[in-house]
Amino acid sequence: MNRPGTDIGALLAQQIFDAVRALSPDGAGVSRPAYSGIETRALDCLSQIARDHGLIVEEDPGGNRWFTLPEHRDAGRYLVIGSHIDSVPEGGNFDGLAGIVAGLLVLIRARGRGLRMPVRCLAMRGEESAWFGSCYLGSRALTGQMTAQELGSRHKGDGRTLAEHMAALGIDTGRILAGQPQTALDRIAGYIELHIEQGPVLVERDIPAAIVTGIRGNIRFRSVTCTGQGGHSGAVPRAYRHDPVLAMADLLTRLDDSWLHILQTGGDLVLTSGMVATDPARHAITRIADSVSFSLDIRSQNAEILTHMRDYLGDEMRDIERVRGVRFETGPEIPAAPALMDAGMVRDLMQAMARTGQEPFSMASGAGHDAAVFAQAGIPSAMVFVRNRNGSHNPREAMEIEDLMAGIRIISAYLEEAGA
Repeated sequence: MNRPGTDIGALLAQQIFDAVRALSPDGAGVSRPAYSGIETRALDCLSQIARDHGLIVEEDPGGNRWFTLPEHRDAGRYLVIGSHIDSVPEGGNFDGLAGIVAGLLVLIRARGRGLRMPVRCLAMRGEESAWFGSCYLGSRALTGQMTAQELGSRHKGDGRTLAEHMAALGIDTGRILAGQPQTALDRIAGYIELHIEQGPVLVERDIPAAIVTGIRGNIRFRSVTCTGQGGHSGAVPRAYRHDPVLAMADLLTRLDDSWLHILQTGGDLVLTSGMVATDPARHAITRIADSVSFSLDIRSQNAEILTHMRDYLGDEMRDIERVRGVRFETGPEIPAAPALMDAGMVRDLMQAMARTGQEPFSMASGAGHDAAVFAQAGIPSAMVFVRNRNGSHNPREAMEIEDLMAGIRIISAYLEEAGA
């Protein structure tokens, strides 16, 4: 339950969250699909709120929205505060949106008071991988890093490609395919993203906010298929089986053992298989399945560990194929490199945190964020986490408005010194 209190900024933040939620209800949560009409309507809502508070609104060729103080519209260089507007299916309302609200509040509260350096708020499309299989689509298009493979990825619902969805919104996919950034990157002095923490660290430590030091990269396979040989569950002895379900279980067990070893030797790794399925139309309780599909998501802050896990995965698949007489097919790999946040910005944000009366605290991000893409594009980048109960990517996200305001105070204190 949010408790906005009497702060005008907190009241406005709650109003923005409520307005955007009303545009995207789905079950118990919200759904704002990447590159959809719903996503556009949410951006339009934010744009109207920005105009109502005297901000300039612009749209770049990739369909992202930019919000600026009138006096900074033609600034040669500026700092960006931003995040993404899309959500996962039936997700929470704060994931992504909180960072945009933070940027808007920084600008709205600066009206009439000014800022030491020009600041723009950025609302990006398409960060979540839930819709097309690839993540950071909006920021990758914005920075000229999107690939032809990503443009050709298909929507989980309607099967149309990302390029088709973009074209339907009037986005020039030829420009994106050519690797042309959607804005002048050399004008961006730095990027700051406020985001809810998607794990339990801040809740367990009873801390409202933290400064992020780095973001895990990942290796993802949307659908690995293991193919074996079907048969009667009671009539085929073990020695004659080519069971893909047990082969998958064998592989996941080996990966889990490797995960534990890496953690015990001081490494960083998380591993998830979030989707596992046989075909219910062909398989039954009394039948050995002839195929099974599953997803793999392998993450680490260490690029060498990711390379090791990629090689290890291939070796173990080949060994299990030989032993069990099955075949693995991974499909295309969806990679994302780890990203360190800018050391100078992290230091200055930690100092700003102290000036707001909060005990400075830093941590790594287990989840991926658009800030990683900006960092990989050579733009100094940083993140502020705010406390959030019940995890993320679900309707039970429970960020308190007071914690959001604590994060915004850190950014505001940072901006008071930036450009001085």
